[in-house]
Amino acid sequence: MVALTVQVPAAASSLSAIRHWVFDMDGTLTVAVHDFARIKRELAIPQEDDILTHLAGLPAAEAGAKHAWLLAHERALAAASQPATGAVALVRALQGAGCRLGILTRNDHALAKLTLDAIGVGELFDDADIIGRDEAVPKPSPDGLQQHLRRWGIAPAQAVMVGDHAYDLECGRAAGTHTVLVNLPENPWPGRADWHFADCRALLAAWQQRG
Repeated sequence: MVALTVQVPAAASSLSAIRHWVFDMDGTLTVAVHDFARIKRELAIPQEDDILTHLAGLPAAEAGAKHAWLLAHERALAAASQPATGAVALVRALQGAGCRLGILTRNDHALAKLTLDAIGVGELFDDADIIGRDEAVPKPSPDGLQQHLRRWGIAPAQAVMVGDHAYDLECGRAAGTHTVLVNLPENPWPGRADWHFADCRALLAAWQQRG
């Protein structure tokens, strides 16, 4: 498929200018398998509510029980994770070129590591460069992305947030980084992504065209 470029920021006219890459995980580096409608039914969460936001507002005992169910469910999914098209080749190419790699996920930190190991890229990410829902305010908050920027000692314009959801793009925009949308044939959020690619394979091909 042909990669669709929806917007290119003046500060970085090519992907090669970016040396710090932060990735969403589920649905970005992995094949999306989470059935959020089912999870909400199992946990008695209204379909229009965000899962993590809803759980955060519950009494401690109820929230704890529901978080335990969610963690067990996610653990089974993590162990069976499959890489998204082109994802492994992309992160290996970036790491081989000396780029810094980070993860920002709404998943649990330990399960993020399990997932990355399952798809064969766990060794490419330092533990400190994996930020889950317990280390930061979940996306779309820019908190986790800002933590990456501070730890790496870089300006927002030197980094890019890569994801498959509006939350990823909103997070990147709020933090002031570049944004890339992948794994959707069309962009349902015009103006929020600096680049849009059908998948990570197309993103890799565009990155490999650097001068």
